[in-house]
Amino acid sequence: MKENNKIILFDGVCNLCNNSVLFVIKRDKKDLFRYASLQSEIGQQLVRERGIDTSQVDSIILIEPGVAYFTKSDAALEIAQDLGGLWKLSSVFSWIPKSIRDVVYDFVARNRYKWFGKKEACMVPTPELRAKFLG
Repeated sequence: MKENNKIILFDGVCNLCNNSVLFVIKRDKKDLFRYASLQSEIGQQLVRERGIDTSQVDSIILIEPGVAYFTKSDAALEIAQDLGGLWKLSSVFSWIPKSIRDVVYDFVARNRYKWFGKKEACMVPTPELRAKFLG
């Protein structure tokens, strides 16, 4: 892993989360991101080291190099910004107060299994994608 890689922690059994990770991988032209499920050993270690309460955030966390991290709608907006191109336009949503953005985010997160389904186990990346996943 390069020192400037950002880590996306995601719910490994959530279909929406897995599809979102695949969406980011396809558009990550700068090879900026690495990935780990929140259920994995490395995912658990990273949240413990940062004191993140996964009972409050259980769907997406973006860890910047060092100790900085983003959760919920802030994480989604930061990821979109890093994808570049037209995705930079997502910055207009940062004008909406975080409290309002996170209400919408939490609503989708609470219903993600009902709407998009859930796997019995975490996604196993293909051999081509394996290098992008930690642990």
